[in-house]
Amino acid sequence: MLIDARALPPDSTVDTTVCVIGAGPAGITLALELAAKGIDVCLLESGGLAPDPATRDLNRGISSGLPYHFADGCRSRYLGGSSNCWGGWCRALDPWDFAVRPWVPHSGWPLDAATLAPYYLRAHAVLKLGPLNFAPEWWEQAIGRKDVRRLPLNGGAVRDTLSQFSPPVRFGRQYRRDLAQARTLRVYLWANALNLATDSMATTVRQLDAATLTGKRLRVRARLYVLATGGIENARLLLTSNQVASAGLGNGNDLVGRYFMDHPRLQSGRIHFTPDWARNKLYDIKYHYMNRAVQARGTHLAAQLALTGEAQAREGLLNARVWFCSQFPGEGSAAAAALFRYKQAALQKDQPGWRPLRDAATMLRHPIDTLGYGATRLFHPRWLTRGVRFQAIVEPQPDPESRVRLLPGSGDAFGMLRVAVDWRLGGLVQRTFDRTLALIGAELERSGVARVELDPPLEGQPWPPSLEAEGTWHHMGTTRMHASPRHGVVDAHCRVHGISNLYVAGSSVFPTAGANFPTITLTALALRLADHLAQRLRLADAMLAGAAVPVVRAAPA
Repeated sequence: MLIDARALPPDSTVDTTVCVIGAGPAGITLALELAAKGIDVCLLESGGLAPDPATRDLNRGISSGLPYHFADGCRSRYLGGSSNCWGGWCRALDPWDFAVRPWVPHSGWPLDAATLAPYYLRAHAVLKLGPLNFAPEWWEQAIGRKDVRRLPLNGGAVRDTLSQFSPPVRFGRQYRRDLAQARTLRVYLWANALNLATDSMATTVRQLDAATLTGKRLRVRARLYVLATGGIENARLLLTSNQVASAGLGNGNDLVGRYFMDHPRLQSGRIHFTPDWARNKLYDIKYHYMNRAVQARGTHLAAQLALTGEAQAREGLLNARVWFCSQFPGEGSAAAAALFRYKQAALQKDQPGWRPLRDAATMLRHPIDTLGYGATRLFHPRWLTRGVRFQAIVEPQPDPESRVRLLPGSGDAFGMLRVAVDWRLGGLVQRTFDRTLALIGAELERSGVARVELDPPLEGQPWPPSLEAEGTWHHMGTTRMHASPRHGVVDAHCRVHGISNLYVAGSSVFPTAGANFPTITLTALALRLADHLAQRLRLADAMLAGAAVPVVRAAPA
């Protein structure tokens, strides 16, 4: 059932079994799974069915570290959450991403890849992906095109990997009917979580306080609560809920908001392919989105280059993914940027403040840039390509000083303190960029695929202007998972340490980020959390029923 919280009585109370806060990929997945098990669920969403300026304003804050944009366009505060601006690519984390790596401080998950394997399989259905098959050789044969071939990588340090493309699923549209028809699920739209009220020891959440922008107040009383509002807002709500625990909930060891991570990316170098490889589309990021050439059996694919786990350990590097990136006529121009925004609109991605008429005028004023860039993106004529560069995304090193803080003296429409995001990237990230591209470049030359020109090393230098300061908008790590409360905010089942009935869902629980896209992993974790919560409730109900038997028998006639 979808309910407009603005239409509720001025002061309302909702009683439920599980309260899920945030209707993005993690929250919707969790709520639907619990409802399918017959569990009464209340799902709160800050916005409605489409973006609106007043709700979007609640996301605003300041960047106090590396230049970083984290509000408009990279977060969506309406039904569907981050899926409204998601690119759609999916690949599970590598097995060693879960391990303690001595050369990566603060690395290691309290679970392994095998634990998540069955949930990754289930996540494929949620995200409308193809089979759980990421073997490059299998997909190369299935595609069967001369211009979509694997590279001859025989040096031992470099491997190729594949990602699959989700449609992409916009959860608010894809699952709206399921949300509306689920018998034990109530979805409250326009309901903004403001505070988690606890008992006097801050060990149990007693109720959630929420409100609408129109002034309605709402209390939710549940047995279990789950935060699923994203890597920034999860930390914000825990820090704001400080009436009993002055530092905020789950923050006894000053960890909430720390270890903020995003995947930095940049373009670098020049690649001069030999004639045999000049037209290959498999690894070129410009030929991946919805390109009929790089797909098989209804599944669109993208290949990347990466170092093997052994090479990463030998070199002491973080994980990374590398694509080729063709440079098209008009690239970097105002007309190309305008055309790109039209493409984003066609993919139904949220673009706050987009002015289509202004972009149309820009394209008309610069027809050569518009046609050159558009023709190469649409028809992919290799003869128009101006060159090819590397595009690399690197795993961020977990850093406790990279963090989300409350901003003193600020306040949104509800009086909640806004956030300051201090994004930091250390020298190991720079070294990983340098060595990964150097090893891949050497492998391309050794195998006769290309001649490679590398840019000057990054290590020891300020971040260059070519770094895309927005990263990839993967907000991770601020409520990190660890078996010990001294090193993490939540345990292996995503329960906040020291609080009996409060859980966190989403990529904010990631202790490390790997170099893969987080949506499939956070969906797998949400499915696992649903199973855990259902089992916990069954056991509690069974114990309660067992304890009630002698009481009934002892009652007087």
